[in-house]
Amino acid sequence: MKNKIQNLKNLAKIIHEERKKSKKIVLCHGVFDLLHVGHIKHLERAKNLGDKLVVTLTSDRFVNKGPGKPVFNENLRSEAIAALETVDYVCINDSPTAVYPIRNIKPNIYCKGKDYINPIDDITGEISNEISEVKKYKGKVVYTEEITFSSSRLLNRSTDFYTEKQKKIIKKINKFTNFKKIKKKIDDFKKLKILIIGETIIDQYNFCEVIGKSGKEPMLVLNEIKEDQYLGGVLGIARNVSEFAKKITVVSMIGHDKKHLTDIKFNLPKNVKTRFIFKENSPTIVKKRYLDSVSNNKIIGIYKINDEILNVKNEKKLHEILIKEFDKHDLVIVSDYGHGFISKKSANLICKKSKFLALNAQVNASNIGYHTIRNYKNFDTLIINEKEIRQEMRDKISKLENLISKLSREKRIKNLIVTMGKSGSILYNRKKFYYSDAYAHNIVDKIGAGDTMLALVAPCLKFDIDKNITLLISSIAAAQSVETIGNKETVNKIKMLKTLDNMLK
Repeated sequence: MKNKIQNLKNLAKIIHEERKKSKKIVLCHGVFDLLHVGHIKHLERAKNLGDKLVVTLTSDRFVNKGPGKPVFNENLRSEAIAALETVDYVCINDSPTAVYPIRNIKPNIYCKGKDYINPIDDITGEISNEISEVKKYKGKVVYTEEITFSSSRLLNRSTDFYTEKQKKIIKKINKFTNFKKIKKKIDDFKKLKILIIGETIIDQYNFCEVIGKSGKEPMLVLNEIKEDQYLGGVLGIARNVSEFAKKITVVSMIGHDKKHLTDIKFNLPKNVKTRFIFKENSPTIVKKRYLDSVSNNKIIGIYKINDEILNVKNEKKLHEILIKEFDKHDLVIVSDYGHGFISKKSANLICKKSKFLALNAQVNASNIGYHTIRNYKNFDTLIINEKEIRQEMRDKISKLENLISKLSREKRIKNLIVTMGKSGSILYNRKKFYYSDAYAHNIVDKIGAGDTMLALVAPCLKFDIDKNITLLISSIAAAQSVETIGNKETVNKIKMLKTLDNMLK
């Protein structure tokens, strides 16, 4: 069985020799997370089409079926396929699609299940590229008509992969809608014109090796190995929503010396336009974090910041920009980090002029005890974490739901979402509570999770998408966020849709 499992380089040589012997080569490709009778019949049919059957498997890092997937790692999956008598060779494909193995193997026949007959149904859009690649080498694409099963459906129904609460919500959603209808609503986000307001933050991550305690002083000594830099603050939100909406405008501030401006413009998607205030006598906000390079645990953070409120000249310029932009956009997202960009007067203008306003007013190390959402009132959506709402209400012990309903009444908030880390989130709307568990299985870094949720919650609620679906979509996005360092990766629309599709099977 071990001789069946080959890397792609060796496999290409083996297949080249088989082709010299006039052998017809058939290729099948997939994840095969849970090997079942549908897979076996598909592979048997494929083998009957030629002489040698090659099966390539998507490697673990490119399996986009949701947090915690695949259930079985690539080595176990390859061993399971190799154990089948009908299969001649197995290869783990460490690329996102089958294009690369097709290019190397050049199969006579590329065999897919009948689910792929209509390329329009393929979320990734990659099946068309795979077909084109097969035809380059005069190959043929054949679709089997064998009985089909969904590995995801079997895993969802027969395992404890999802909690009982998650299963209950998924079942409830499936009763009144389906994935295709939800996808259509998400695709409609492209019609939105989104205005994002708040501070620009440059997140720097310094990965270090801990040397130990200084020999002469009571301090920790680190050896810096590498430094990564990501766009944070409202630029992180803009990047996260950029795959969903076509027109995005960011109104923000950076330092008077315009440092980092070139990097910002280079790393922002082309559909994101920026309008910056250059804050006088201030640097661009930089939040530097030192991490242990082995565990990724944060050791210390150092901020470069001037959080004084904008001067009269800067604030006047900001208001001029905002007044021009409000009428051009139908959704406004504000992430107020409390670093001096949005004054009470500016907050009042934003609340008054926004057609639909979604807000996140964060508590962090530099503003705790001072920052508040009290500057805002009568708006559509607020996302806040449990610690922040308890600080806002000056209440450590009351039931969370009581605080949520009280704050919602006081500030006349239509939709109030409270995040609770690994305990999930709560959405309150019109005296009704909606609950969602967290979906992340591999938490690397929680920074940016709230902003990521906001980026998807806002368009969902703007389009009046069902509240349970809204929480599910935004929780999937947050799960993507916490599984990478900071704002390194943005929400991937295709990955999110594939996750949603597999959950609802």
